[in-house]
Amino acid sequence: MTRHLAIVGSGPAGYYTAEAAQKKWGDDVRVDVFDTLPVPFGLIRTGVAPDHQSIKGVSRRYETTALSDNVRFVGNVTIGQDVTVEELQGLYDAVVFATGAPHDKPLGLPGEDLANVFGSAAFVGWYNGHPQFAQLDPDLSGKSAVVIGMGNVALDVARILSKTEDEFAGSDIVNHALEALKASRLTTVTIVGRRGPHQIMMTPKELGELMHLLRATPRVDPADLPAPEDDAILEPGLRKSVGHLRSFAAIPESERADKAVEIDFDMFASPVRLIGTGKVEGVEVERTRVEAGRAVGTGETYVIPVDLVVACIGYRSSPIPGVPFDERAGKFANDEGRILPGLYAVGWARRGPTGTIGTNRPDGFGVIDRIAEDLASGALGTVTRQGRAGFDALAEERQLDIVTFRDWKKIEEAEAQAAREGAPREKFVDIASMIRARG
Repeated sequence: MTRHLAIVGSGPAGYYTAEAAQKKWGDDVRVDVFDTLPVPFGLIRTGVAPDHQSIKGVSRRYETTALSDNVRFVGNVTIGQDVTVEELQGLYDAVVFATGAPHDKPLGLPGEDLANVFGSAAFVGWYNGHPQFAQLDPDLSGKSAVVIGMGNVALDVARILSKTEDEFAGSDIVNHALEALKASRLTTVTIVGRRGPHQIMMTPKELGELMHLLRATPRVDPADLPAPEDDAILEPGLRKSVGHLRSFAAIPESERADKAVEIDFDMFASPVRLIGTGKVEGVEVERTRVEAGRAVGTGETYVIPVDLVVACIGYRSSPIPGVPFDERAGKFANDEGRILPGLYAVGWARRGPTGTIGTNRPDGFGVIDRIAEDLASGALGTVTRQGRAGFDALAEERQLDIVTFRDWKKIEEAEAQAAREGAPREKFVDIASMIRARG
């Protein structure tokens, strides 16, 4: 008996789930992978830093799955708008939400609506060419930027803001962002975090990159570092990361003199409000101390003068009409991936924005095991569903302009042809251009 599976979202979680379905049912499954955009791969395309091309290479694995006969990419279709969730449930044995967490978690601070204040989803989307954020147009004419957060996304943003044009060789940063960064006048990028070195979420490889920037140098206040012997209790990766921070603190001032940009780690600092008239001019922070792993305010405050703020404090999934959503956690309400009978969640849509790209693989295989259990137990009913054929009939009736994976390959070829010298591609940053490139 052929099983029909709909996966909403074509990023890592979506394609790992499709791969798991193939391994579970072989030729006896048909998988349709839906995406609002005409292009696949989700945050691999629009979230991973453009100068981290080796990480983006994982998409080749998903391409193997996508080009197989029983998996189909259905791009340019918005579930909940073009097609309802209820309609999908009537057509497929199971519907899996692999939509990731594409929206910024709000700061929740006074002044966050000032001009030149951005969340990382928007800012990263801007320099990665996401159609939703391509027109963001941040003002980089000031001297000082503040990046709020102590994870790898904050590091990505700080690094991108600090690089020279030559350092983007081989990357797929989009032209509009590259031109803006070339004209940037930033001299200080301050990374602000509520807690200290032992609580950072930055990984050693990404931290180590800061030591090799052509025009920028990192700074850590030695007073923020715990006693070296205290590092012994840390797990190896974090211990190595803290070792990088110690190296930053030890850089002599003579070496800093030749660098035009400073990346300053301001730890034990919790933002309390953003200040400005129309446009952000400062970030007021409260000095903290760490008690039992938590940041506790000391009452001491100060203001960091600033011209640009990027908040890298986390992400939220997109609610979809008819699907229970946990507003507090910013993800679909679920029990180990089960939302309601026939509805499932995987990846960030299931667990929130945690883990690496690879974390989504066991997550995808796990949700397929649960779907198999529910099918075997009869929990999903015994109705024979039409699957792909039924959706195609609905799409034709509604005149939906579906983009297939082979269409995407034509878009990809056009992006490669438009690339500047040394770059792998120049992304189309609006949907109409993508559709035209399909032919």
